[in-house]
Order: sequence, then C-alpha cells, then structure tokens
Amino acid sequence: MTINRRLAATTAHLLPEHKPPGSTGRVLEAALKMFAEHGYAAASMRDLASAAGVKPATIYAHYPSKEHILAELCRIGHEEQYRAVRTAVLGSGADPRDQIVAYVRAHVGFHTTYPMLAVVANSELHVLGETLGAATFVIRRQSEDLLTDIIQRGLDAGIFDVPVPWLAVAAIGGMGLRVAYWFAPDYHVTAAQVADVYAGFALRILAASDKPAGRSASKSRK
Repeated sequence: MTINRRLAATTAHLLPEHKPPGSTGRVLEAALKMFAEHGYAAASMRDLASAAGVKPATIYAHYPSKEHILAELCRIGHEEQYRAVRTAVLGSGADPRDQIVAYVRAHVGFHTTYPMLAVVANSELHVLGETLGAATFVIRRQSEDLLTDIIQRGLDAGIFDVPVPWLAVAAIGGMGLRVAYWFAPDYHVTAAQVADVYAGFALRILAASDKPAGRSASKSRK
C-alpha cells in the first residue's frame, strides 16, 4: 500500500549541534523523515531501523521507545524556533511593528529552512504524554508569550488595533506553521520573499498604523 506524503520537502536535516554522532544521529534523522512524510503512527521501530541502516536493538540502546525519539525531535524543533524568533526580536529595536516583522520573518524562516522538523514538532506534539512533552510545551509557551507581549505593547502604544489579542497570536503563528507543508527549495518564490510577505500579512492582521509609536491608554487591552 502506498502512503501519501504530507509535505512538499523531501530532505530531512538537523543542525549539526542537534544531530548526535554515529547511529544515534542516523536514527534521529530517519525518524524525522518518516514522521514528517507519513506520520508518527505509520512508522514502526523496525521501519526506523531499516531506514537508518541499523538493527532494532541498536535503536533501543539509545531511545527506550519510539515516543522518546519523537520527544527529542519536538524539543529540538521548538528550541530552534524559539531561538530564532527571540534573537530576531532582540535585534529589531523597540517599535512593536519592527518586532512583529522580525518575529514573523524568523518564524517563517524556521519553517522554510527546517520544514520536516517543523511539521513533526507541531503536528505530532499531541502524541507525547505529559512527562515526555513537558519541556517542549514550556518552550512553546515562551514563544507564544513573546508574540503576545509584542502585540500587547503595540496595543498599549495605540499602533495595533485588534479586538481579541489572542486570536491575532493564533492567526499569525498558525499561518507560519502551514508554510512547512507546501514550501520547498524549488518553489517559485524564495524563502525570503515568503517571510517578507507574511510579515506584511501580520501587520495587516494587527491593523498596524503608520503613526509614531506612543502610549495610548484608550488602546490598552487587558
């Protein structure tokens, strides 16, 4: 039976610092590709061993279960996304509009650079139990909180105008997540172009004004 792939990208890769040496790294990369293309439930430990070129017993020497492999990938994905957006925002200045642009460009950039990792880290996160998923959920919340804080500062300054801030957080974050499914290096627009356009979308969602930033009590939301 042929199982349909879920995304356009065909290459699985991790940052060198996230890829352990030897068979452990091969297992992690093989799992990344299989989980991304076909889903966590469709890949058995035997499948992973075959794809990595090792015996099933070798996998168990490094990971107690398939869920532990998924937990590692989810943590790595969320850590890299948060590192990217936080670094971008810290280097963008004090204006919430500039911070939103920086956040979205970095957010989208992560999803175009590591599409398989992004798909697995987000679409399969629900599989993890409370213990194995705890660290990843903390990182995910930090990224959401960063975006929430930027939007709130823009509302307080009177340069954003949205009735429900959390819905703006969900919309901006969610549209970036979907990029990982359809983007590939040979797509007809570049990753940088996608990031720039999505940053513009985010400013529109927030009804960002072009007036100088200043505090406005009437725009403050709690």
